[in-house]
This record gives sequence, structure tokens and C-alpha cells, in this order.
Amino acid sequence: MAVSEVERASGARRRYEDLPGPRGLPIVGNARSIKVESLHKTVEAWAGEYGDIYRFRVGARRFVGLSDPELIAKVLRDRPDGFQRGSRLVEISRAFGMEGVFAANGAAWRRQRPMVLASLDPAHIKSFFPTLTKVTGRLAGRWHQAAATSTPIDLQADLMRYTVDVTASLAFGTDMNTLESDGEVIQQHLDKVFPALMKRAFAAVPYWRWILLPEDRRVLKHLRALHRAVGDFVSQARKRISEQPQLREHPSNLIEALVAARDREGSAVTDEDVSGNVLTMLLAGEDTTANTLAWMIWLLQTHPEAKQRAADEARRVLAGQPCLASSDQLGSLDYIEACANETMRLKPVAPINVAEAVHDTVIADVAIPAGTLVMCVMRRPAVDQRHFPDPTAFRPERWLSDGSVQSIVSTAKRVAMPFGAGPRVCPGRYLALAEIKSVIAMLLGSFEVHEVAGPDGQDVVERMSLTMSPVGLRMRLG
Repeated sequence: MAVSEVERASGARRRYEDLPGPRGLPIVGNARSIKVESLHKTVEAWAGEYGDIYRFRVGARRFVGLSDPELIAKVLRDRPDGFQRGSRLVEISRAFGMEGVFAANGAAWRRQRPMVLASLDPAHIKSFFPTLTKVTGRLAGRWHQAAATSTPIDLQADLMRYTVDVTASLAFGTDMNTLESDGEVIQQHLDKVFPALMKRAFAAVPYWRWILLPEDRRVLKHLRALHRAVGDFVSQARKRISEQPQLREHPSNLIEALVAARDREGSAVTDEDVSGNVLTMLLAGEDTTANTLAWMIWLLQTHPEAKQRAADEARRVLAGQPCLASSDQLGSLDYIEACANETMRLKPVAPINVAEAVHDTVIADVAIPAGTLVMCVMRRPAVDQRHFPDPTAFRPERWLSDGSVQSIVSTAKRVAMPFGAGPRVCPGRYLALAEIKSVIAMLLGSFEVHEVAGPDGQDVVERMSLTMSPVGLRMRLG
């Protein structure tokens, strides 16, 4: 099909139909080639076969796969006006009661984003640091008990308790303390949501609009439990504001800011905005950082020299203390931060990022119709020989400007974008790095890590469920 004169004037020489891509079937397209839990590997393989820009189809929805870092950055920076969250994801998020800043588009996103940013900016993280240290100390206590009894640690389960406790304390002013609880915890509900959301997002047919399967009904039960917990957080925040009216103008956390904005006369903030952002913070705060930490601990254990250097740094900075004592110490953990960056390059928790074209546009020389879904294949360029020497090796020195190998920090930051880019860059990135450094310093400074392995000592498997996690990691400490 020929490119029109209008499209040619905008720089397009090709149309979507001209792109290479895997052959699909009538009606379902390439849906049969996609397994949700390994979707990221499938689209990475397609990028290797068909190039930095290719096409595929899931049902009636048309996708463009994109693995060129400059083109990815262009798409991510053209949000929310040129690209937005996909309409399917927005629909599912609304059905799940997650109408927070993550799924919002346009005016709703602009209304919510400043409140979320303010609650997660570096100044708030610094003032929150004593609480972060307290929660890190509880994790240390839990791990000391496991070490004393030679009990293997379910690494992700413990890390998710940690990140939920941190998120609830920072964003909601609530000390959940799941780390010191062996009873029912909120995580058993949280970990059911992302897999269900991911499955619906990439289903060939939106069957749930007409019929709910047994697994859908089970997810609804978990969502109801989560919304009851969210309702309790909101009620507690309203009570604090009633008792301390100054919080209306000077909220101490995200939930107080949302409630105060909701109750302000003439406010455009809705009850759905409040509950949606609380639930989104719980989900995102639990899953992303916990998975990054799990991957990082595994990579350090499988690279003894890097682990030893990180441990030496941790012990020097801790100076005999079990946990970091001040936020200033975070800035002294240069090598541990480099290990975190290298972990996020090799094992990004968001290896794909999907955006929907708001209007007809052009990517490279390809005319992209409005409504087309652009799947940014985030990890592919970060493990490409064109951008990194020895790209699949774990080499934290890449991120040190005075490292033992030639520094490529500026290139690395442009290619590896674990927190995204542009206006919708992850607002929790400062908190995530503070959590990562705090946990790794505590672990390497206080324990001997004897083993980190998958089930029965097998290779660690990547599993995609909106975020990418390692399957079944167990850790043994001494």
C-alpha cells in the first residue's frame, strides 16, 4: 500500500503493513505465539529476528515492537500528548479499582501526578529515613532468626513484606509491620492482581466483558479484600486530618494529600482517584523494588568478586552498625549503587513498556495510525553489543566514572532506562534506590550469604506478570 502525500510530507516512507514481523493467523493474529509469563522474551526474540522496529498483532489490536533506544526515548517523552496508556489497560485498571496515576491519561494524569511526585521527592525520602531504617532493622531481625535456625528464606516473600511495610509507612502513615507477623498479610492479595491484569491486557478477546471465569472470580475476592484495606487507610487519614486540621494544607504523606484535595471545595479529585492511587502505590511499591532486590542478591551471589567489593563497601560505611544510620550514608555506597544499576540493566522489572498512539504519527520513517500500540522492548538495547561491550556480563564498573574499565555511564543512562523516561518517569525511583541500598548494605554488612538459588538448585527462571520476577529464589544465611 502506497504512502500518501500527507504521510510522505511528515517524513514517512513506510506504513505499518510494510514492516517485517512474525506471521499470524486470521482473527487471533500472533496470540498463539504469546505466553504472558514469557512475553518479554518473545518480543526480544522477534526484535533479534526482525530488527529494531517490527509489527505483530494480538486479536484486532496492532502492535509495533520497538527496540532502538533513541526511538524508545522519543515515544516515552511524547507522553501524555502523543502517546498514552493503552485503552485496554485503562479499562482493566478501572474495573480493578486502580484509577490512580499509573493508569490515568490526559487531565486525570495531570491532576494526580503532582501529589504523587511531592510525596516521593528526595526531601520526603530524607525525612522518612529513620522509618526506613526501622523497617530495615525488622528485616534484619527476621533474617537473623532464619540464620540462627538454618532456615531457608523465601527471598521474594520477605522482600515484599519489607517493601509493603516501607510503602505503607511512607505513603499512608501506617505501620503495617508484616515483617514481624506470621498471620494473614496483605501480600497474599496483592500478588494475585498483576498476573490477572497482565493476562487480560494481552488476551486476544476481552472475554470478561461477557463472562467471568472461575479464576476471574477468585481475583475479584482478592480485590475486595484489598479495597477493604484501602478503605481503612483512607478512614485513618481522614481521622488524622480531623484531629490535626493543619494537615489539610501541609499533609505529611500521599494519602493525606489525596484526601485533603478530595475534600477541598470545587476539587476535581474524586474518591476513585484517592482509592486508585492508594492501591497502585501498594502494588507498585511491593512488586518492583522487591523483584529488583531479589535479582540483585542473586547476581551478587553468582559473582563473588562483585559481592566481596560490595560487602567491603557496606562494612566500611556501616562502621559496625547493623543498618544505615543516616540518609547521608546512601551517597557513600557508590559501588552498591553501580550494582543496582547493572542489575536493572540485565534484569529490569519492566522489560516492556506499552504506549498507545493518541493520533496519527511517525516513528522513524513509519506512519503509525492513531490507536496503534507501541511496545517498547526496554531490555533489548541494554544487552546489545552495539551499546555495551560484553553486554550480557554483570559488570557494575560500567556505572562508575572512575571504574577499572572505560566508563560508559553517559551512554548507559541513555540506553538502559529502568525507570522509563520523559514526563511519566517512575515517581518512586528515589525511594526504590534508598530501599535497595539500605537492604543490600544491611545484608552484606551483617551476614554471610551461603546460597541464593532457584527451586531445587535449578536455574533461575524469569516470569512476567506486569513486572519481571525470578521464580522461587531461596537464600541461606550464616
